[in-house]
Amino acid sequence: MQGTILVGTASQGILRSVDDGATWHRLGLKEAIEFDGVVRSLAVHPTNPSHILAGADAGLCLSTDGGAHFSLIDSPMNGMAVWSIAIDPLDPSYIYAGTGAPSRAVMFRSIDGGKKWGRLSPEIPEFCRGVNRPRVLTICVDPVDGAKVWFGVEEGGAWRSFDHGATWKRIDEDSTISNPDIHAIAILPPGGKKQPGVAFVLTVNSVFTSTDDGKAWSGVPSKSRFDGMYYTRTVQPLPGSDVLMLAIGDGTPGTRSKLYRSVDRGTTWSPALLHAAPNSTFWAFGVHAADPALLFAGTKYGDLFRSVDGGASWSKEWRAFPEITAVAWTPFGAPVQAHPQSIN
Repeated sequence: MQGTILVGTASQGILRSVDDGATWHRLGLKEAIEFDGVVRSLAVHPTNPSHILAGADAGLCLSTDGGAHFSLIDSPMNGMAVWSIAIDPLDPSYIYAGTGAPSRAVMFRSIDGGKKWGRLSPEIPEFCRGVNRPRVLTICVDPVDGAKVWFGVEEGGAWRSFDHGATWKRIDEDSTISNPDIHAIAILPPGGKKQPGVAFVLTVNSVFTSTDDGKAWSGVPSKSRFDGMYYTRTVQPLPGSDVLMLAIGDGTPGTRSKLYRSVDRGTTWSPALLHAAPNSTFWAFGVHAADPALLFAGTKYGDLFRSVDGGASWSKEWRAFPEITAVAWTPFGAPVQAHPQSIN
C-alpha cells in the first residue's frame, strides 16, 4: 500500500510505518506527544488525508504531515486524556472530542476546524461504579445529517444531539438499552431498495440497533450469539458498503477474541477467518475510504492484524506492539525518518 499506518499505544505514543508495515518508527524527541506517552484515539481528516488528530495524555494534538510530527492544539483539553475524536464528514469544521480517566469525562466541540474549542453541556459524574472514573469511549457523527451527533460513556450512558452538540439528551435511561456501559456507537447510512439507516449502540455485553432514527431499539446479548463471548468492544462500518466488522472477546484484556463480519447491515454475523490466534481481545479498527478492502485491527496486548479483502480474512503482522489503543491509516505518505541508532 501507499500511505502511512499509525498505531496508538498506551506506553509508546504512536508508532508509524510508511513501507507497508516492513519497519516501524516511534515519534521523535521534542514532539507534543511523548515517544513513551499514552495515545487513546486517532482520526484522519475526511478531506485532507495529511491531517491527523490524536487524543493523548497531553491533550488534543494535530499532525499536518500524515503523522510524521504532532503539535499540541491549545484548548481546554490541555493536560487531559482525550479518549475519542470525531470529525463531521460532511462539514469538517465541526470536530468533537471526549476526555476521560484519569481526567474528568467531558465533551468538547470546535466549529472552526479545530482552532477554538468549547466545553459542551452534558454533565458526566466524576466517578462511576465499573471503572471508577468514566471515559468518553465513542463519538459518532451521522454520515447523512451532521447535526445528529452521538457519544457514549464507560460508564455513563449513550447521549444524542440533533443540533451539532448544542443540546443533548441521554437515551439509554428511557429505552431498552439496558446497560450504561457504552463501548461504541456507529451509524450505517440508508442503503438501496429503500433500506433505512441503522444505528448501532454497543454496550459491554450486547449489540442494540435502531432502524427508526433511535425511536425504538432492539438488542441481543452478545454471549448468546458470538460463541459465548460477552465483551462487545467495537463496531466498524466499511465505507461505501453494507458491510460491518465487530470486535468481541471474553473479557478485558481477554484470552479469546474474534472478529465478526456482517454483509446484511448487521442482521446476521459470521466469524471472519483469522490466520493466527489473537493474544487478547480485539480493541480497535483502522479503515479509510481510499481503500475499503484494506483494514487493520489491533488487540489489547499488541497484536496487529490486517485484512485485504474487506474483513473476510485476517493475517497477523510480524511486529508485536505495546498495548494498542487506536489504529488508523491514511493514503498520505508521511515523511517519517528513522532515528539514529544507539551504538554499544
